[in-house]
Amino acid sequence: MLLAGLCTVDVVQRVSHFPAPGEKVQSLRVDVAAGGPATNAAVTVAALGAAATLVTVVGAHPLSALAHADLIAYGVDVVDLDPARTDSPPVSAVVVRDSDGERTVVSRNAASGAPVEVPDLTDLTGLVRQADAVLVDGHHPELALAVARAARSLGVPVVLDAGSWKPVVEDLLPLVDVAACSAHFAAPGPGLRERGVPVVIRTAGPDPVRWSTAEDSGQVPVNDVEARDTLAAGDVWHGALAHAVAAGGSSVDGWIRHANAVAAERVRHVGPRSWTAAISKLGEGVR
Repeated sequence: MLLAGLCTVDVVQRVSHFPAPGEKVQSLRVDVAAGGPATNAAVTVAALGAAATLVTVVGAHPLSALAHADLIAYGVDVVDLDPARTDSPPVSAVVVRDSDGERTVVSRNAASGAPVEVPDLTDLTGLVRQADAVLVDGHHPELALAVARAARSLGVPVVLDAGSWKPVVEDLLPLVDVAACSAHFAAPGPGLRERGVPVVIRTAGPDPVRWSTAEDSGQVPVNDVEARDTLAAGDVWHGALAHAVAAGGSSVDGWIRHANAVAAERVRHVGPRSWTAAISKLGEGVR
């Protein structure tokens, strides 16, 4: 499977309570890992036992080495579009509350760096041709469009992680087969189904996940678990959804149930990567 988008460096502090303005808090633990929607989705796909190739920008900054090493350690094949880039990668400052796993995130994302130069279309098409599905998060607009166009030309399903509206989404939508939207996603003007997206899915935190197609619609309840860490739970959910789409042969309802189960397992574990071993068994039913 091919995943294209943002790679950040996440510095994660776990605390007993969120600090008030001006307050200093001693953390209970600290972790450093690669982050970003497509990146965490790629780690999820790899943990589920499928091949995961992440197309992104990592670069040559000392912090970049941390992200690259983390991805390699968890089985992700990284295609770095700008391996000589020396400026700092996007860094996310994350605070996770120990009592319930809720988190706050401060990040500049891809907007903090230079634009990404998309490689020769022949090379990109070769990567897409090897994939059963692609996921794009839209954080590197030209990359997202190039991957989606190549996938459309080859008949490879395109999954959009629609966390928030970005200008590129307008151009991506005609190329998308499955748009998976967060509760905060809001499209200006007509809805995504009215814009021709075949499958539209919307998550809503602890509330049921709703979906619609031209023929049907429905909702799937989320799994009831005790959350210990919600960091990247949405990214993990999107990765598991794309994993199910790539496997084929299942209904939209089935894709969502798979994604819900994987995300539920993620939030039961403390730390940015502690959940990966636990979800490996969940990939067997959709391979």
